[in-house]
Amino acid sequence: MSSNENILEINGLYKSFGSTRANRNISFTLKRGEIKGLIGENGSGKSTLLSQIAGLYGYDAGEMLLNGKPYAPASPLDANSAKIAMVTQELGVVDKLPVGINIFLGRLGQFTRNGVVNIKQLNKAAARIFEVWDLPPVPLTAMMSGMMIEQRKIVELARAMSVEPEILLLDEITQSLSLNNRNNLYAMINKLKAMGKSVIVITHDIEEMLAISDSITVLRDGEVVGDVKTSETTADQIRYMMVGRNISGDYYRADHKPDYSDEVILTVENVSVAGEIENISFDLHKGEILGFCGLSDSGIHAVGRVVYGLTKKTHGSVRLGAGGEEVKSAPDAMRRNMAYVPKDRDNEALMIHASIHDNCTLPSLNELEGAVGYLSPAKLKKLSCETVAKMTVKCTGINQATDALSGGNKQKVNLGRWLAKDLKVLVLDCPTRGVDVGVKGYIYGLMKQAKTDGIAIILISDELTEVLGMADRLIVLKGGCMIKTIRRDEEFTERSVIEVMI
Repeated sequence: MSSNENILEINGLYKSFGSTRANRNISFTLKRGEIKGLIGENGSGKSTLLSQIAGLYGYDAGEMLLNGKPYAPASPLDANSAKIAMVTQELGVVDKLPVGINIFLGRLGQFTRNGVVNIKQLNKAAARIFEVWDLPPVPLTAMMSGMMIEQRKIVELARAMSVEPEILLLDEITQSLSLNNRNNLYAMINKLKAMGKSVIVITHDIEEMLAISDSITVLRDGEVVGDVKTSETTADQIRYMMVGRNISGDYYRADHKPDYSDEVILTVENVSVAGEIENISFDLHKGEILGFCGLSDSGIHAVGRVVYGLTKKTHGSVRLGAGGEEVKSAPDAMRRNMAYVPKDRDNEALMIHASIHDNCTLPSLNELEGAVGYLSPAKLKKLSCETVAKMTVKCTGINQATDALSGGNKQKVNLGRWLAKDLKVLVLDCPTRGVDVGVKGYIYGLMKQAKTDGIAIILISDELTEVLGMADRLIVLKGGCMIKTIRRDEEFTERSVIEVMI
């Protein structure tokens, strides 16, 4: 192979964070026009490696060569100057700035004259990026705060494309996108490939990786354990390399019939939220998993927020139990033994900079409260220790900062703290986003057990295989309206659901 076929070469790369070795002796090459998949369990070193390429982290030993020359970016701006851009797994936008500024943040000089930024020129350039790459429009003058995670990811993608990258790094972006926007991303990746640009993609969806990549590098415990051509490997072989043992790919329910109690736990009647959903009605039964799916503008994520009282209804009602008591707010929902796990784990669910202990105990403070509001430190510690043990969270201890955990372990904390309570209703919005194949199977096991225990579950997901694999009934939304309800024993196939969705 001639050297000019490789745009990036990594040789013997090491990276440690204190006593934790994130990567060791990493070596691989990236060709021009190649789509390389990077896969491994949570904590295997994938994101660290991309962050080194993108200039977020340095490296302790080894070398990187870009176009045959030494490459050691000191910052993401250095990487951008070298035509390398990254979309991170967690959110990387500034909430208090508008979309257009976020796209060119750190590179505003091209629109600045005499110290004044030409916003009109900047937004025109931003709009051009959305047009060229067929990205769904986002209001360029709108502030980032309040935007949903999918819109935020689109903005980050536009920012990456504004660099005109020769290498695009995508860290778990697909699971933040709905079906239609995911297909748009695939088209973008193929367009880059046709232009001779290169892409490195991290995804925990093995079937997706097999469909879009040319080659796959597998990491385990910070080391490369496999580097294969996609056409010469299988999903089972990838799984084996990831975990070092054979694991089953069947994580979903084995039954093919709906199975739940006649008892209605939650009644949603003619609920509307202005501009998001209209006249949504359904009953949720004890021990039922009720799925919701749809395209990016369908409103499925609004359902979870309004059921839990986080979003104000335009009209309609959400009532809990035989007495028909209305759920008026999120604190009200929590007092009535409801739980909500949002799609945006870091910004809407966890106190990301707080300890595991604080995150585990927060939802249960009322139950643990003693006389005159006293909270026993021993009881709090017992709950957090039991949650960490039960959920097999990989950590140094309950006092470790939550943001130091991998995505999968963050989600274990996020779920475990709710499952420590005596729940009636559990609302899950994309519960397996950003977790590896092992943790995904673990979460499905928790859902099955919760169903057996009589907990009523609302499962909102952009992953069709997920809702088809786990739900008793599936409600399809389109344009904020209910289009069809499908039972587990009726047309429960990906093809039939997509036909309804589009």
